[in-house]
Amino acid sequence: MESNADWGSRGGLPQAFLTPGISSFSEFLKGFAPEFLPGGRSLPAGAAGTMSAQDIAPHGTTIVAITFPGGVLLAGDRRATMGNFIAQRDIEKVFPADEFSAVGIAGSAGLAVEVVRLFQLELEHYEKIEGVTLSTDGKANRLATMIRGNLAMAMQGLAVVPLFTGYDEETGEGRIFSYDVTGGMYEEHDFYSVGSGSMFARGALKKLFRPDFSAEDAAVAAVQALYDAADDDSATGGPDLFRKIYPVVAVVTEDGYRRLPDEELSALVEGIMDARRAVPDGPRSPLR
Repeated sequence: MESNADWGSRGGLPQAFLTPGISSFSEFLKGFAPEFLPGGRSLPAGAAGTMSAQDIAPHGTTIVAITFPGGVLLAGDRRATMGNFIAQRDIEKVFPADEFSAVGIAGSAGLAVEVVRLFQLELEHYEKIEGVTLSTDGKANRLATMIRGNLAMAMQGLAVVPLFTGYDEETGEGRIFSYDVTGGMYEEHDFYSVGSGSMFARGALKKLFRPDFSAEDAAVAAVQALYDAADDDSATGGPDLFRKIYPVVAVVTEDGYRRLPDEELSALVEGIMDARRAVPDGPRSPLR
């Protein structure tokens, strides 16, 4: 195979770019320039034995997803940690994958963002080559394959654990998929959460979730769950009214991906904070 320097010096494209290719961009990159893949790198020599990967690279938590009739909501807090330090207070953890899907990241923040960008390109490349978009199941499977390719880094402590959501155009429903570090894929129902605060967020959603949620109801439940996670998990950041840092909340419906603007979230968060002043532990589900 020609090196980049060989063909770059001649001012032309390598043969790999001039022959009909496959619909998977990540598979193409694996054959042409595997060093550009997120999983194609390794930790510096000796780093794995001297300190935890969580001490040398920012990690992101917590992500929640909730389905509602006709769509799905994905939300994430804004804190990234590095060991016992707050590495960033306003990190973005929720991204559009394409027009009808979204992905939230937990785990090693830098690698996770790279995986998301590659995943976005993967879906766009497939559509250009095949002339059609992947199905929701196809998108979820492609992401699983990419996570599997990061297994070597995950074994060194730099794991990527996304939460994938999408609007299924065939069924008209919102769907949620979770993953493990080996690329195992699992479809979840109603709601789910990943990250260090996921246990607390999921516990809150068990009490708050209703199958007849509107998109607005799902947004309130998601912010309540993230607030509860931040209340018990130091790695999860709650709403910061002084800095005007709010969770990232996005909905995916038949109209496509939409991120709730800060103006809308501001009113929602302040309403929840006012209610929490009266009941610090949050709303309670009535006994039946």
